[in-house]
Amino acid sequence: MNRHLLVLMVSACLFATGCDRGSRPPHVGAAAKDFSLQDSDRKVNLNQFRGQVLVLNFWATWCPPCVEELPSLMNMQDRLRGRGVVVLGVSIDVDQSAYHRFLKERNVNFLTVLDPEQKVAGMYGTSGWPETYIIDRQGVMRRKFIGPVDWNSPEVVQFLSKL
Repeated sequence: MNRHLLVLMVSACLFATGCDRGSRPPHVGAAAKDFSLQDSDRKVNLNQFRGQVLVLNFWATWCPPCVEELPSLMNMQDRLRGRGVVVLGVSIDVDQSAYHRFLKERNVNFLTVLDPEQKVAGMYGTSGWPETYIIDRQGVMRRKFIGPVDWNSPEVVQFLSKL
């Protein structure tokens, strides 16, 4: 086999593999990584959400896209709570007073917990905010959203309702 043909075949293989990996985050389809978080207000762990569809949203009060998606996330929580869809917000805020003030001023209607050291965010590979993971009733990660989402779009509501 000539060298040019070999290089061409290896390049094609690497290209195909790279494209395949890019289309699907590595954790989708696998069991969600278990975690436990405790802040000054509460303690949460992933297992307490078994039997529910969990919308695990990483965010911060100082993050404009996070603030942008908040109203639709809260509205979706109101609409789908009865169907077993639960939002858990994991805030990476360091300033506890700013975090608490933000929750109160905006009447946030879903469970939130602080992760100022970004332990859980790091475990999930989150590096931008907001990032949201959808975990089904059996604890399997089904989807990852990067950036703000319209949580009331028919496609998103239908996806969550079918899990």
